Amino acid sequence: MEFHRGRLFDHVHLRVADLDRSREFYRRVLAVFGLSLQFDTAHAFSCDELFVTAADASGVSSVHLAFQAASPDTVKEFHRVAVAAGGSDNGAPGERNYHPGYYAAFVRDPDGNNLEAVYHGASTRTAESVVVKPV
Repeated sequence: MEFHRGRLFDHVHLRVADLDRSREFYRRVLAVFGLSLQFDTAHAFSCDELFVTAADASGVSSVHLAFQAASPDTVKEFHRVAVAAGGSDNGAPGERNYHPGYYAAFVRDPDGNNLEAVYHGASTRTAESVVVKPV
């Protein structure tokens, strides 16, 4: 079985009710994966493909986001930290029947977005990340 990641989406844009609350929530959750905010202003923040702004008249987002985890322990830590940071449990850490080795946990963020941390089992990556350099 072979999985390809990073080929379809350029970025995901969440619109949140309280940008400061979400900034702190995502700062804590992303740290579990060894990541931090790369762009952070009074009006928006981002990390890799995730871009977050305050909601406008169109309302807040309602999406499912799955973060790649390096191990089942990372999945467990994601769940613990996300709930402690103001998220709500939406599925405790454990194996799922999606495919052999699929280990995940689910949490709703403060705006109700369904976040998942998933470990697909032992695997080899062809690259750690995709680097884009404007010419």
